Amino acid sequence: MSTLKKNKRLKLAKKFKAYGENKPKLGNSLSQRGKAKYLGGNGRKTTGITRRKFRLNLQEIRVMEDGKVVRRRVPVSLIRSGMVERPVVRKPFTIGE
Repeated sequence: MSTLKKNKRLKLAKKFKAYGENKPKLGNSLSQRGKAKYLGGNGRKTTGITRRKFRLNLQEIRVMEDGKVVRRRVPVSLIRSGMVERPVVRKPFTIGE
């Protein structure tokens, strides 16, 4: 096995650990007709089932990785939970404290 492949795999594993798997999850979409029983109807009937993808809400943002600022596609759930470290933005022409 070449070193290049190993380095690529290690890099990918590190990314997965930080941001998780960004692949869409599969599920079903139901087409139904009828009125629900609790609303006075006879019940809902399924007329069709179609496969669909539940995609993550990915946003391309700048994040800190190993002291460097890089652009990554990150799920909004990770941004909201504070699991992604954002770079510190300063006003222009100011000296950092």
